[in-house]
Amino acid sequence: MSNGSNRSLSERLHTLAFNLWWTWNPQAQEIFRELSPLTWERSIHSAVEVLRQISPQELAARLNDPDFKERVCSVLGEFELYMQEEKTWASQHVPHLKGPVAYFSAEFGLHESLPIYSGGLGVLSGDHTKSASDLGLPFIGISLFYSHGYFQQHIGPDGWQQEHYPAYRPEHLPLEVVKTPEGAPLLNSVEIGHSTVHFRAWRVRVGRATIYLLDTNLPENDHHYQGLTAYVYGGNIDTRVGQEIVLGIGGVRLLRSLGIHPSVYHMNEGHSAFLTLELLREELRSGKDLVQAKKSVASRCVFTTHTPVPAGHDRFSSELLLYALGTFWSGLGLSHEELLRYGRVNPEDQGELFSMTVLALRMSRAANGVSELHGCISREMWADLFPRMRIQEVPIGHITNGVHTPSWATLKAHDFWNRRLGFDWTEKLLDRAYWSKIEEDGLATDEELWALRYVLRRDLVEFVRCRLREQYTHLETDATFFADHALSPDALTICFARRFAAYKRAPLVFQDLDRLIPLINDAKRPVQFIFAGKAHPRDNEGKGFIQRIHEITRHPQLIGKVIFLENHDMNLARHLIAGADVWLNTPRRPLEASGTSGQKVVIHGGLNLSIMDGWWREAYNGFNGWAIGGDASEPDPEVQDRKDFENLFRTLTEEVIPEFYTRNEQGIPERWIRRIRNAMRVLIPVYNTERMVAEYVKRYSSPT
Repeated sequence: MSNGSNRSLSERLHTLAFNLWWTWNPQAQEIFRELSPLTWERSIHSAVEVLRQISPQELAARLNDPDFKERVCSVLGEFELYMQEEKTWASQHVPHLKGPVAYFSAEFGLHESLPIYSGGLGVLSGDHTKSASDLGLPFIGISLFYSHGYFQQHIGPDGWQQEHYPAYRPEHLPLEVVKTPEGAPLLNSVEIGHSTVHFRAWRVRVGRATIYLLDTNLPENDHHYQGLTAYVYGGNIDTRVGQEIVLGIGGVRLLRSLGIHPSVYHMNEGHSAFLTLELLREELRSGKDLVQAKKSVASRCVFTTHTPVPAGHDRFSSELLLYALGTFWSGLGLSHEELLRYGRVNPEDQGELFSMTVLALRMSRAANGVSELHGCISREMWADLFPRMRIQEVPIGHITNGVHTPSWATLKAHDFWNRRLGFDWTEKLLDRAYWSKIEEDGLATDEELWALRYVLRRDLVEFVRCRLREQYTHLETDATFFADHALSPDALTICFARRFAAYKRAPLVFQDLDRLIPLINDAKRPVQFIFAGKAHPRDNEGKGFIQRIHEITRHPQLIGKVIFLENHDMNLARHLIAGADVWLNTPRRPLEASGTSGQKVVIHGGLNLSIMDGWWREAYNGFNGWAIGGDASEPDPEVQDRKDFENLFRTLTEEVIPEFYTRNEQGIPERWIRRIRNAMRVLIPVYNTERMVAEYVKRYSSPT
């Protein structure tokens, strides 16, 4: 084999490393892992970092191995065919889309090796992007480059969360700086207060889609503004409004500097709503009057809200807003009071704070919540904005969230279904008839499904033991003994992993330890719990929940049977969703807008046990998992908490545990397996982001 041929393969491999398509292709991941297993693990699975650590000479030599080269060529061929495919869902269903969809989100959770996300909103944005790519939708994401990310979580000996913010260097990440035709970094700017703040952009390739991350860390800026985009949701209220100006106004200016004119601007939550003001500025500059300009802006904008709690929506004082946007707005020849009216429910109330959600709702042609119940809650919440309408007529619909199933299916899950469904199963996520084969044809026997569950549970147990050894290095030395003997691959494994906000009620299951401890320690029917999640740095109540669970993990009768894993990220989440027999979700209804973590367990044969809130309220059919309580909630939170615990405990003791441990002569829990089959048939073809993105396109993004 010639050196020239190897160099060509090397170049193609580097191209692949800088396209996150590989994050949902297990065969591609295996190639990068095999090149340097140590670097792969230490870099949190970074293809870019693996290739940085491999010399050209080593890579050329490795590519001389015929078996390895064959696998590399196979993956590269699949990737390049994917990128060149012209007959896509979008080409067939929206061939006349005039320009790309510009999707603005404050965070994108694409992969653990690009840690610029905090939680569910970012992960949803990442999954949305991947499915847009799979569907062939012309799609551009806009966000910020957080050079210090969210935070690394460490739990101290007292159980209190501590935060650490590492610095991430762009050259170690799958990023490319956006340049001018002359080769210099492309710079744009926004006005914040009396300052001009410059920013560059980093390009992230996600299959056929592209995301641009805006970055103010430039010597042209004052020191204060150089760190403006450093932290996800970091700093004080001044930082927040500055970040949102860069995201919204700066994002539109970046698109213009690239010659991009989107057919629709999709605001994922209100953080980016200032983009509507920049579009308004453009329309006014073109000669339109204010009425025409507003109509033109609204015709191109859609808005998705994720927050069912009024306090969760960004609001700014008139003083802060007029300072931050004063220079920008005064250039339009409009009064400051006119600006404030756009963000008030009651435009005449000069004491009302400026709401980014109100701005987005006023300036969009369509808006939606992220589940059926959340749509109802949102219509009630914002009814005063539409005083002449009945609540049911308030123009806020709903599109229920989904997940990008190929990204969340582990290598072993991919292999299992590849052998039984064929390698094209990831292309059939919208085909309900296809997934009915799980029940009708019995493509996998009960024995095979139960073997898969044991394999994935064993993997989780061993992963947890390794992680606990790392956690315990800063605690008492004898704790490593408990790490090595934690959990059992034979026990019913229940997992809870999500943001530790108070309304998610992570400790709910521990409300009555006197009753729960005998349940966990039943020698014939043992149960074990694994928890993970971060609390916002300023959320002491959420931190208190973590501390409470940490204390429970050290209870003499629960050591090794209740686990808290620190530093929850997409990598940890992937292990938990694969190994969990039951995914526990206990929000205080109706505060869970949608939730998606429970959707990720289904491809692995996991089942949901959840409050009837968010997506589960629509998905539960009585046979595909379990509901905690009914489709109602109490006005008194304490009453609701007690009621939900009793329902949870009853469901565990009377349904979940008996069904898991009722086995036939071959040791198979037949009814449990039937429930898995029903869950896969019903949930997989509906609760995925291909369905979700297709629904957005058909309802909101198609030409009007």
